[in-house]
Amino acid sequence: MVAGSTYLSVLLYRLYCQTTGKGGQAVLEEAGEKIASMKSIKNRLITVNFNADLNSKMRWNFKPQQPYVRVSPGETALAFYTARNPTSASVTGVATYNVLPFEAGRYFNKIQCFCFEEQQLNPDEEVDLPVFFYLDPEYAEDPRLENVNDIVLSYTFFEAKEGMQLPRPSFM
Repeated sequence: MVAGSTYLSVLLYRLYCQTTGKGGQAVLEEAGEKIASMKSIKNRLITVNFNADLNSKMRWNFKPQQPYVRVSPGETALAFYTARNPTSASVTGVATYNVLPFEAGRYFNKIQCFCFEEQQLNPDEEVDLPVFFYLDPEYAEDPRLENVNDIVLSYTFFEAKEGMQLPRPSFM
């Protein structure tokens, strides 16, 4: 059931991007002003642990390049994942993500991410996939996260279905 709901989230996100025209670019534009005025909470250090999974049908190798980074709320960070296609055929994949604990997810903001965008890898091709993110300074003010100093950013890659077309809402 989790794989089905994760796959559905990819479809819903793509639909949102198609109908709004944002396609991930607006996130960078909207974040720019906030990032410029953010104040880092230096007395609070959060460890962001990285996890990489593959759907059972995905044939790639996929892993984080670093096990974790330490970041203060209000501070940006850059991390990388590596994906490799060890097969003799081109494979197109798409990744979804989640943040644990779930309460921390609302404060985890990706500025640039490979998630929800198709990645095509040729036979034996390997790519570095960046994730540029920040924790909103409000993380430090949430009483539910008062003692939460470790979070997990987890990605799961799925093989993209060829020819998949997303329907547009009829009200557009």
